[in-house]
Amino acid sequence: MASSDINQNPFNAIPLVVVALVAILLGIELIFQAGARGFAGSDGIGWRLEALNAFAFSPQLWDRMVETGQFPPRALLRFVTYSFVHLSFGHMLFVLVFLLALGKMVAEAFSALAVLAVLAVSSIVGALVYAAALSPSIALVGGYPAVYGLIGAYTFILWTGLGTLGEQRMRAFTLIALLMGIQLLFGLMFGGGPEWVADLGGFCAGFALSFVVSPGGFGRVLDKLRQR
Repeated sequence: MASSDINQNPFNAIPLVVVALVAILLGIELIFQAGARGFAGSDGIGWRLEALNAFAFSPQLWDRMVETGQFPPRALLRFVTYSFVHLSFGHMLFVLVFLLALGKMVAEAFSALAVLAVLAVSSIVGALVYAAALSPSIALVGGYPAVYGLIGAYTFILWTGLGTLGEQRMRAFTLIALLMGIQLLFGLMFGGGPEWVADLGGFCAGFALSFVVSPGGFGRVLDKLRQR
C-alpha cells in the first residue's frame, strides 16, 4: 500500500481541464521569457508587446465597434484572448495560483465544460464592465477577471452548502470581501488602476452563471431554497 501511494501521480488529484489551462498559460509565458532572453534572436524580444497589441482587450476598440455597429470576429475574440496574455511572469504566477487552487475545487463539483463556461463568461463580462463602468484608456490584460469568476463559482458552492446546513449564507462571501479589501489597500498604498472593476465583474458573472451550469442547475437551488 505504501509503495502504491509513493508511485501515485500527484497530478491525478488535479482535474484535467485545470491542468490543460495551466499548461497553456505557462507555455505562453515561457515563450515570452525565452524571447526576452534572446533565445530566438532579436525578434523574440518584442514578442510580449506584439501579443499585447494583438490580444489585449481595448476599451477604445470596443467603443468604436459599438459606434459603427461593426463587430469583427477577430476583435470580439479579444474578450477572451486578453486572459491568456500577462504583463510579466509574476502577473501570470498569481493567476496560476488562483487557477490551481480554486479551479481544482470548482472542477470537482462542476463539469469540465461548466468550468470553461465560467472562465469564458467571466472574462467577457469582466471586460464589458471594465469598458462600461470607467471608460479607461488602458487596455485590459491578464486572467484575473476569469479566475475571479472561479471565486464566484466557489462562493456559490459555499453559499448552497451553508444554506443546506442551515448556517448564515453571507459567510460564503468572506473570500471575495477579503480579496477586494486587499486590492483596495494596495491601491491606496501603492496606487492602482481600475482593473479591480473587471475582477468584480468576473466574480459576479461566475457566481450568477453557477446557478445555471452547476449540477442540477437552477432547479436544484430553488428546491433547496424552498426547503428552508
